Amino acid sequence: MRISNIKNMIQGFFFGKTDFEKPGPESHGIAASPLKKEENVMDEENTNSDIIIYSLSTCSHCKAAKKFIGDCAVKYEFIDVDMLDREERMAILEDVRKVNPRCSFPTIVIGDKVVVGFREDQIKEALGL
Repeated sequence: MRISNIKNMIQGFFFGKTDFEKPGPESHGIAASPLKKEENVMDEENTNSDIIIYSLSTCSHCKAAKKFIGDCAVKYEFIDVDMLDREERMAILEDVRKVNPRCSFPTIVIGDKVVVGFREDQIKEALGL
């Protein structure tokens, strides 16, 4: 991949500026599906609709955070920010910056607490476990 393409991808992700078209999933023979905001459905016993994970689809720490919170048997929502279209991504990034000015991932909002990064101890504490 050329350096100019990498620069364009970074500018496109963070600033919405691009001069390239990102290939869609349909170009790889995968049916396109609107991956906006998804919800992990768990038993109603431990539900907390106040948990949201802002993540990137390719981030290993984000995947680990989702798995860890899912293993805690609580209901949560997540948004894979990199899978959103430009306007939605910009709006979500504004929301993330309100709770995490560095805008790093994962950013986990549990009620009125914010955990930045995959930090099991902080997540457990925020969940009251």
